[in-house]
Amino acid sequence: PEKHTDFIFTVIAEEFGMMGSLGVIGLYVLLISLGYLIAVKSQNHFGKILAAGITTYVFIYFLINIAMVTGLVPVVGAPLPLISYGGSSLVTLMFGFGLIQCVNTNKNVIIGKKGANFDDDF
Repeated sequence: PEKHTDFIFTVIAEEFGMMGSLGVIGLYVLLISLGYLIAVKSQNHFGKILAAGITTYVFIYFLINIAMVTGLVPVVGAPLPLISYGGSSLVTLMFGFGLIQCVNTNKNVIIGKKGANFDDDF
């Protein structure tokens, strides 16, 4: 495996030490907790599921990559979100962050409010 691709966390740990590693982990914890906070504050059920799902996607990739580079799980090639080299992973991640931002912007929009009957048109 190339160190500059999926094993970038080991390079960060080697160059910046324990404080750099804890800083990167802390930033991911902040990012993931903000994603779940947006999911909890959304009043739209679809928005809740969407934000929680994308945040869980980021969390699982983060967890698998950190466990992979520390030797806890076998090497599977999961990239470290926002840091690892990889175009398609970055594009899907940015698309997901855009959807989370859309959920945050429209968190007070409730689809299918009480009193709105969609069967009246038929």
